[in-house]
Amino acid sequence: MIDSQQASEALAEINDVVQRVRQSRIYQISGLIVAMWGVLLVAAYIANYTWPRQGYAIWTVTNLTGLVVSIAIGVFTNIRSGGKPFPIRSLITFLLIGAFGAFCSIVLGHFGPRQMIVFWALYGMLFYGIAGLWFGYAFIVIAICTTALTLIGYYYIGAAFLLWMAMAHGGGLIVGGLWMRRS
Repeated sequence: MIDSQQASEALAEINDVVQRVRQSRIYQISGLIVAMWGVLLVAAYIANYTWPRQGYAIWTVTNLTGLVVSIAIGVFTNIRSGGKPFPIRSLITFLLIGAFGAFCSIVLGHFGPRQMIVFWALYGMLFYGIAGLWFGYAFIVIAICTTALTLIGYYYIGAAFLLWMAMAHGGGLIVGGLWMRRS
């Protein structure tokens, strides 16, 4: 027979294991999504560098592709785990973030192309930082590193800025996503 202190310690250990498993699962799914966005961003930055006049079309296609693939991963994950098949809250969240960002950058901001890229990179990293407060420090590390590299590029990189962003933003997300999947 165990006493109440031993029972409390055993329950605390069980809760610790449950929390680690939950975070591991979040990191597995999120890591896949983060890495996928990184690959899309590398391709978009390089395409935007190659065809600068097509920037709006490139970014529209990239963001819609990322949204569709992210939702598909959510649907597949939910079906596999026995949850609701369509992650409507995720879709609404993405749409609200996108709508607010578009309003700020197009209506209020009057940004040039370089400023627009920096705005969206930093805006996205804001949400990674917020996610880190809820789901684990990996999101915060990704947000801080990518933000720092974005600002370095903005202030110090000249004509190769889009290539810098491909490596800093897209590459940072790929490395961060793979790191999360290993954790």
